[in-house]
Amino acid sequence: MDNNKVTVKIFGQEYTIMGSKAREHIIKVADYVDVKMKEISQALNSGPLSSIAVLSAVNIADDYFSALERFQHLEVTNAQAEKDTEHYVQLWEEAKKSHIQQQEEIKELNNQKSELKDSFENQLTDLQQLMEEKDAEIKKLKEDSAKAEVQLMESSSDMVNELEAKYKDLESSFFDIQMENIQLKGELDRYKKKME
Repeated sequence: MDNNKVTVKIFGQEYTIMGSKAREHIIKVADYVDVKMKEISQALNSGPLSSIAVLSAVNIADDYFSALERFQHLEVTNAQAEKDTEHYVQLWEEAKKSHIQQQEEIKELNNQKSELKDSFENQLTDLQQLMEEKDAEIKKLKEDSAKAEVQLMESSSDMVNELEAKYKDLESSFFDIQMENIQLKGELDRYKKKME
């Protein structure tokens, strides 16, 4: 990098300074030294230049080390802040991961709930259908039972009538047989008498 050559005035005297820094930076440094030397001069009531220069250097060095301490403190603070940031980022990532996992678990539970609901509804439908079929079977059995009872009663009535008719026929036949027996007995008696 090219060196910049800058003419500055410090404590009333011009100096030519060469440096790799920007012109504005060199002028700013020179102005800072000038202000410090003027402050020391006023404090010493215009003491020897060497004393003013040494005390100014001491004050500038004190400012430098104070600034360095502040900078180092800021570095430590910044490092801690970065560490805290990394920790919070890690916590955030873990929380986000946990949230995603919880969302997936909720989704899975909802799916299971939906499946159980569908299964329950299907079972309920099947059960209702089965109950309807059983009710229909019971109704048919009742109807068949009623028909059978009617048929049995009708059949019983027919059998009774048939038996009564047969009984009457038997009674009539028995009467006829008795009459024939009487007639035969009479004829037998008459025949015996003739034989005597």
